[in-house]
Amino acid sequence: MPAPSKSIKVECPCCQAKLTIDPDLGVVVAHEAPPPKRTVENLGAAIDVLRSKSAEREERFRQQMAAESQKGKVLDRKFQEGLKKAKDSPDPPKRPFDYE
Repeated sequence: MPAPSKSIKVECPCCQAKLTIDPDLGVVVAHEAPPPKRTVENLGAAIDVLRSKSAEREERFRQQMAAESQKGKVLDRKFQEGLKKAKDSPDPPKRPFDYE
């Protein structure tokens, strides 16, 4: 059995993740995620961000509720248009077994 090769430990310059690389195989054999970064500096700013995101969610919810309430009308209108188009068509569409 060959002796295990010396692994190389490298830190990613972009995200500071730590990688362990096997030089014989040329692959990453271990990965350590970078430490989490803070997105806000103080608690007050974090609360403001959460409130703004909450307002966005509420607005999207209202928009989806309005769209859902109109869904029946939209589907009915699409059906009526399709029915009108089918009536205006000179000949009905061929059925799959008509091609045989």
